[in-house]
Amino acid sequence: MELPGIYGHLGEYGKVLSASQDGNSIRAEVQLGFHAATAMTRFSAHIEQQLRAEFAAEDVSVELTSKVVAHEVQGTLKPAANIRNVIAVASGKGGVGKSTVAANLALALAADGARVGMLDADIYGPSLPQMLGLNGKVPDSADGKTMNPLVAHSLQVMSIGFLVDQDQPMVWRGPMVTSALSQLFNQTNWDDLDYLIVDMPPGTGDIQLTLSQQIPVSGAVIVTTPQHIATLDARKGLAMFRKVSIEVLGVIENMSTHICSSCGHEDTIFGSGGGDRIAADFEVSLLGQLPLDAKIREQADGGMPTVAAMPESAITAAYIGAAQRMAAKLAARPRNYSSKFPNIVVEEKK
Repeated sequence: MELPGIYGHLGEYGKVLSASQDGNSIRAEVQLGFHAATAMTRFSAHIEQQLRAEFAAEDVSVELTSKVVAHEVQGTLKPAANIRNVIAVASGKGGVGKSTVAANLALALAADGARVGMLDADIYGPSLPQMLGLNGKVPDSADGKTMNPLVAHSLQVMSIGFLVDQDQPMVWRGPMVTSALSQLFNQTNWDDLDYLIVDMPPGTGDIQLTLSQQIPVSGAVIVTTPQHIATLDARKGLAMFRKVSIEVLGVIENMSTHICSSCGHEDTIFGSGGGDRIAADFEVSLLGQLPLDAKIREQADGGMPTVAAMPESAITAAYIGAAQRMAAKLAARPRNYSSKFPNIVVEEKK
């Protein structure tokens, strides 16, 4: 059984907690591995319809719940304290709207009931303070060693942009940049997150290497536009994550079509099929195709991204659909059980 709009079988990203049949009556409790508050009624109705058809039952009731757990990360790393899953959003190339997509994906996850944080890993060009309406804000610290994330639109947020003047250039060499990323990740008091979305800088350099070696990542998402030039770099980014053993959850094609603000006409001004080709060549899912719309840019510039500004819009529905497919792909991955094992200490007998 597949849920509408979600890739894969229900058994891959959910489980049946209980089920019983008494004559023409069926009762079942099903738990999804991702939150989907905006779609739970639709999903429940779909499951009930499928059960009626399969078992010829008249009275079917399904209780649908959700729970997010920690999933496997790369190498010998373990999930961070208070963060069940870290998801990197990368592009390989600048100018494809990656940060806007990352922010709206995070907001979409939160709209579905998840506890979500965002880490701005673009040390040289942080954009989340502006995009989330947090310019000029400074995180506080109770002990002088760790920082509390700022909160915007229910997201916990940390960025180097909170700690330096917005006009100050970050003229740092690689070791300083990677040290800054590690500090932002490890010295922020993240509070019980289902997902930490990491907005990656473009390219495949020091930040990406640090991420793969020091930060436990459950999965990555590649953002591209349909344009051939953009997909060339996106392919490199996808291959890089695979080389460092980070699971790629899928590809998101941004600016897939342009929507005219005057008449609503859609036009593929950046071409078409770029995301589909990458997904097919690397055997990953195309998680979503998002439009190029003037409102998306205006809302991000104004500190109120589209999912927060227009929660009932078709554009928000596209972001939520992409976020649900991304979360379902992650939910289908093996769980991480490291937190279940006790620490074993070997002491020399005196």
